[in-house]
Amino acid sequence: MNKPTLGEIRPCLEGLIPAVIATAAADGTPNVAYISQVCFVDEDHVALSFQFFNKTRANILANPHASLLVLHPQTAQFFRLHIRYLRTETQGPLFESMKAQLAGIASHTGMANVFMLRGSDVYAVQEIEALEGSPLPAPPPRCGMLNNVRRCSERLSRCTSLDEVLNATLATLTDFMGVQHAMLLMLDPVNQRLYTVASCGYATSGVGSEIAVGHGVIGVAARERTPVRIQHMTTAYLYSSAIRSSLQANTPDLALDVDIPYPGLREPHSQLAVPIVSAARVLGVVFVESPHDMQFGFEDEDMLVAIAGHLGAAIDLMQSASEPQETVAAEPSAPPALGSALQVRHYRANDSIFIGDDYLIKGVAGAIFWKLVRNYTEQGRTAFSNRELRLDPDLGLPDVTDNLEARLLLLQRRLKEHGPMVRIEKTGRGRFQLMVQRPLELQEAS
Repeated sequence: MNKPTLGEIRPCLEGLIPAVIATAAADGTPNVAYISQVCFVDEDHVALSFQFFNKTRANILANPHASLLVLHPQTAQFFRLHIRYLRTETQGPLFESMKAQLAGIASHTGMANVFMLRGSDVYAVQEIEALEGSPLPAPPPRCGMLNNVRRCSERLSRCTSLDEVLNATLATLTDFMGVQHAMLLMLDPVNQRLYTVASCGYATSGVGSEIAVGHGVIGVAARERTPVRIQHMTTAYLYSSAIRSSLQANTPDLALDVDIPYPGLREPHSQLAVPIVSAARVLGVVFVESPHDMQFGFEDEDMLVAIAGHLGAAIDLMQSASEPQETVAAEPSAPPALGSALQVRHYRANDSIFIGDDYLIKGVAGAIFWKLVRNYTEQGRTAFSNRELRLDPDLGLPDVTDNLEARLLLLQRRLKEHGPMVRIEKTGRGRFQLMVQRPLELQEAS
């Protein structure tokens, strides 16, 4: 009978049932203890949670060999792993992923104030034994997952704009993965913040809401460039709202609320965040969540990683294909807008834009909008190009990975949510038009 592989028993390593570890001191005295986490690293390695300075820890440092007993959560089959301690990681992708997962286990078991990950102990798996017994029949394998990735790839290959790419990705998640709540976020590499550009399944879209890199499941996935998956609700990784804008901190006398509400579930029980990476650069994060426990297993994680890879390549392609070879000439005049004037205020402190008393956008997207409306009111211009925005030094676009297409899409969607009075519409490759239905009255503030 062939020995089982680590990949074949991977359901045992999902954290549903605590494992049992047996170690021995230098003099051979044995010790047996429960362990909260056993995580799959690759086909030859596992990682165990190091939480306490206890007898198990002392034994491992003195004698690196141990035995690990794990149980298949569906067949009740026991497996014994013979392992050898290699190292402890206290930072980086593996540590942060295990830290997030442990927070979910701790909250689920009422041990949130007890469980604390001190490190990820990495072990080489030397042998796996299937113990004798009468296991239950194995559930049928999940089918069609590779086909779902193929369908996503086919959908993305037909897209001709970033807007279509994001919509196709969300449709894939809902149609083929059964995801009901999802967000796509892009990274601002200068400010190290992620901003929501698309979502589905929420009462409000949350487009424009921001999360700092390193904050919660989404921010950790971006910072560490690793998937982060939680199977149980945890207060440690909840977002009560989007990160507050720096506007009030910089200009407290304004007393203005510029917080776009974060659209996430109030009490998510399962969460999975996967970084979008292309050419070794983090472009953003794909995030899915559910109000139910145990909704996203390792197969869902694998599928979402593959989808995020396709998405990253598509985003890069859209960025490179968005710029025409020439700029757009200034128009002599624009059709007259009718009705009372619409007040547009710009705050130089962080390029925040308000239309009337309502906050619209800030940052680079705010600077872009201010340029457009100034050109409109001063010159009557309505036609613009991506190229001229990239060449404008006043906009503060970074030299590398400016994500201009994503910023324009964010601005377009925020304007659409605000109302029909001011809109942006794409008119061709790297070209767009400012549509204004009422006269604009511009005000600049410090």
